[in-house]
Amino acid sequence: MRYLLSAASLLAVASPAFAQEGVTPESETRAEADTAFGLGQIIVTGRRPEGIAIGGETLGQEAIYTFNRNSLDEAASIIPGVTASNTGGSRNERLIFVRGFDRFQVPLSIDGIRVYLPADNRLDYGRFLTPDIAEIQVVKGYASVLNGPGALGGAINLVTRKPTKSLEVEARGTLNLDRDVDYGGYNVFGLLGTRQDKFYVQGSYARNVQDHWDLAGGFEPTANEDGGARDFSSTRDWRLNAKAGITPNATDEYSISYTRQEGRKNAPLHVTDDIVPPLVPGSPNPRFWSWPYWNIESLYFLSTTALGDRATLKTRAYRNAFNNLLRSFDDRTQTTQTLGRAFNSYYEDRAYGGSAQLDVQLTPADRFSLAAHYRRDKHVEFQQGFPSGFTEPHQENLEDTYSIAAENLLAITPALSLTLGASYDWRDLKKAEEYGTPPGGGAARIFSYPLANAAAFNWQGRLEWRPEGDTSLHASVSRRSRFPTIFERFSTQFGTAASNPGLDAERATNYEVGGTRVLGPVTVEVAAFYSDISKAVVAIRPADAPAGTSQRQNLGDADYYGAELSVTARVAGTLLVGGNYSYIHRDFDTRERAGVVVPLAFELTDVPGHKGFVYADWSPMPRLHIVPNVEAASNRTTLASTTPTPPGIPFYYRMGSYVQGNLRVDYEVVDGVTLGMGARNLFDDNYQFVDGFPEAGRSFFASLRARY
Repeated sequence: MRYLLSAASLLAVASPAFAQEGVTPESETRAEADTAFGLGQIIVTGRRPEGIAIGGETLGQEAIYTFNRNSLDEAASIIPGVTASNTGGSRNERLIFVRGFDRFQVPLSIDGIRVYLPADNRLDYGRFLTPDIAEIQVVKGYASVLNGPGALGGAINLVTRKPTKSLEVEARGTLNLDRDVDYGGYNVFGLLGTRQDKFYVQGSYARNVQDHWDLAGGFEPTANEDGGARDFSSTRDWRLNAKAGITPNATDEYSISYTRQEGRKNAPLHVTDDIVPPLVPGSPNPRFWSWPYWNIESLYFLSTTALGDRATLKTRAYRNAFNNLLRSFDDRTQTTQTLGRAFNSYYEDRAYGGSAQLDVQLTPADRFSLAAHYRRDKHVEFQQGFPSGFTEPHQENLEDTYSIAAENLLAITPALSLTLGASYDWRDLKKAEEYGTPPGGGAARIFSYPLANAAAFNWQGRLEWRPEGDTSLHASVSRRSRFPTIFERFSTQFGTAASNPGLDAERATNYEVGGTRVLGPVTVEVAAFYSDISKAVVAIRPADAPAGTSQRQNLGDADYYGAELSVTARVAGTLLVGGNYSYIHRDFDTRERAGVVVPLAFELTDVPGHKGFVYADWSPMPRLHIVPNVEAASNRTTLASTTPTPPGIPFYYRMGSYVQGNLRVDYEVVDGVTLGMGARNLFDDNYQFVDGFPEAGRSFFASLRARY
């Protein structure tokens, strides 16, 4: 068995969810690793870090807590190659980019169950809390086909916790203070669980209340924003996770889990755009939006069963729900809905599906895996418009997605392994309804768009060489695809766009070379990558279409390339230092085609060319930890909300760089009870990710954590 694990350098048959460099299930003894819900992990190929160390593809729970990263976008952004941003505009959504790929191209899962919004997949990563997360897995470039469809540029998976002791209890509370040390909000977390010989049970609850956050001291007040507390910056989020499982023997496990999260948020206004009606022709359209609820629910069953000594069967079955209300008001008071811009837009989504994966050890050096995935998405939407108050009839979209994948892991020698994989994905659209004036005219009614299906073939390979136990080198190539959303295919965008039912899948070929080297107390990880994107979805104007209208077509080509470096070092028994650096460059071209008008100017936005994070954990005396850390990024391109003359030409410009200093100090008062305090953005840097929407200035926090 020891030969098998080292030669194959992937998952053990009994625990095949994690492919780690230099770590095997037999050698893994850290308590933190044990808290990860193994059935909920996906296949990753990076090294799992210890403690607060930050890995190339994994961020553990201790690091999430220590760096005070309470939402997914904040936490993932300290992983190399991952960038956080903000949509700006009226949606107020927090974003994550993985090596330049956006939320449409990098699927998000919780315990391996995909969170997908079939209408537009505009996930707001700020709504996903992290206190109950054991680890965040971020697969970059090479995402195993066994994990399922859609991973054009990678995948993100939130792995919940699982109890490790007969009685496991944890409680946390954090008071957040603004720049003037006034109340800014709070977050709390509680967990209770038990693990017995043949079963386990656990429940956890996390809640985050943001009353407001303060702008930096260097912000100059405008007509829309007077500084200090950011207007409309309040949010409310909570998540409940409960699971129960049975472990009848050393190899099998069967678990049922329930997750529900509820959120509500507001949308800060652009700090300089004119929002006072009546509007000046050509000025931006004001939007005063809020979300009274943004809720996700999931019930899922996960299992792993050993079939004799050579085979393992893993299954997943789930039912997901997403409910959302977007309200648009007349003005910034958000008290009336009487104008034509006011509406209430409802989304009611349901999904169910499952997957099965069979792993067979054909020989001691050869393992073959076969996986099948199925998912049905049902999207229901309707809107109440004003001033009439008329509510549309419910419109429904129904779609099935399938994937069949195979992967073979061959240990060519004890030091050299080769993994080859392929999958075939297809999408079956059964219903696509819309309410309004149908093509060709007539009275408003429910009509159906033309139905069009799509399919894509994916393939990949990875070569890994371990000349010695402390060194690992790899090279990989992966050809992946992702299907466009309902929004991309059918949305008319308030009458400014035409549908395109035949929109094809985007495709990317991702190349990577890299390695890991452990030199005593120092661990170094390095990777260089290149991605060739084709058939990218872009909005163009058909030559015969009216000015100001667009249609999405597969006319984009792009090249993304860069490098990542991570270093951790145990300088002494009381000092750990670490850091990572990412370089990302992106080029995008729009292909010309007869009968279309391509944009005169187009640039990729939101991702800085350089990004870094450095930290230290110093323990000058027992029970005391001082953790300074610095996050920095170079400037990035953004799109101005107003456009210059001539009209219709996007106006891009470069945002400034930023350096954000942070500090945390923890003291363990008694065993299991820790008091902490700290600050974010110590330098009070006044910076922004997107035009007109500055980020938070200096803030403080105080916390209490108790564990048993």
